[in-house]
Amino acid sequence: MTQLYAQPYDISANGFYFESLEAFQSNAAIARNDYGDPVEEFEIQFIDGENIDCYLAKAWGINQANIGPYFDAVENWEDHGKQVFIIAVGEVGYSFDPATVSADDFDIDIYHVETMKELAEQFVDEGLFGDIPEHLSNYIDMDAIARDLAVDYTETQIAGERLIYRAG
Repeated sequence: MTQLYAQPYDISANGFYFESLEAFQSNAAIARNDYGDPVEEFEIQFIDGENIDCYLAKAWGINQANIGPYFDAVENWEDHGKQVFIIAVGEVGYSFDPATVSADDFDIDIYHVETMKELAEQFVDEGLFGDIPEHLSNYIDMDAIARDLAVDYTETQIAGERLIYRAG
């Protein structure tokens, strides 16, 4: 379960932990500062949950206006969709509408390899460079292909997993 914390901007008020939009709304409705005034603004902080959901929260830019769709994404998106979003918004700089966002909104190709050289080997194995006769396969410079791939592909690490991606 993902746990967030609502830290009031009013320094004379106490914050609260919550695990759903409903819990946030009910606690925010009764939050008061030391003078009895209602607390209106909160900074939302990620406290506990899956590592990938922490990265998602950072890319999402969670705040009290968009935590509902964030919780929906945490519960309903597969890890691949979360990775696509984190790369698209957090690294590439795409914008999104929290009310309608879907992981399918972004054109990001992700490869689960450790290095550009592994990606080059994968592309050669898949025939991306055509059929290569067996007697010539030892003469292919994978390091050179990896350097060329680095022009269009980027390495990143999300939730402890190394990935290579290309933004379309």
